[in-house]
Amino acid sequence: MTYFTTGDGIRLFYEDWGHGRPIVLVSTWAMSSGMWENQVPFLARHGLRCVTYDRRGTRRSDVASDGYDFDTLADDTAALIDHLGLREATLVGHSMGTGEVTRYMARHGAEGKATKIALLSSITPCVRWSEDNPDGAPEAAYEAVASQIAGDRARYWSSWPGALFGTHLGNPISAEAIGWAVRDAMETPMMVTLRTWHSIFHTDFRADLPGLTVPALIVHGSADQNAIPSLTGRRTAGLIPDSVYKEYQGAGHGLFITHKDQLNDDLLAFVKG
Repeated sequence: MTYFTTGDGIRLFYEDWGHGRPIVLVSTWAMSSGMWENQVPFLARHGLRCVTYDRRGTRRSDVASDGYDFDTLADDTAALIDHLGLREATLVGHSMGTGEVTRYMARHGAEGKATKIALLSSITPCVRWSEDNPDGAPEAAYEAVASQIAGDRARYWSSWPGALFGTHLGNPISAEAIGWAVRDAMETPMMVTLRTWHSIFHTDFRADLPGLTVPALIVHGSADQNAIPSLTGRRTAGLIPDSVYKEYQGAGHGLFITHKDQLNDDLLAFVKG
């Protein structure tokens, strides 16, 4: 297995497949880099170098006692890019991963190592309610999810697939794939899950997005219950100067599985365009 070491000494697992222009895929909340198994073979087969990694605290990477804020997580992404010497990379994030991509660009974008970004099922620009963000969710919503996780994490993840994949809408996904996703999320420790949930809910990216000067592809599901498109994807597209917004009709949050063919085609066209 292959590892690199972050600036604060945490070992993170990564995989590096294919050749050509690099694309770095940053995972969703609580899941490992295995979530990209429907994207990596397709993209590598079409001439791209695909790099994935397990975020600190997940699967094969070290479980750190801290560093689950987006500044540190973005610096972890930067450490991987530097370790591999990547240039002209496209950064792709899903859900929580969109926060890492956005913060990476805000902190390290001037270095010019990433020249395109794709934000899938984005949590940006800001989840939490405030007086200047009146459409955000109240603190009680954060507490409710945190309480469910702390009270019975297995039950929380087991009830997750309906909202994540839109199974009630008939979106195609096997029971086996759902079971794998739940098991993968369960491998992330309780404290890591809670701390990353805190960062997702409370981090404000509104100041980061207007400064992004690279081309951006924003993809969202119209039926996303985890990140309501009117509050996240559409607003994100409006804040990034050079962005293209695509909304998949009937798709939920987990479009990396349910709408994999459409997503793969869009990612390939964006990277090579």
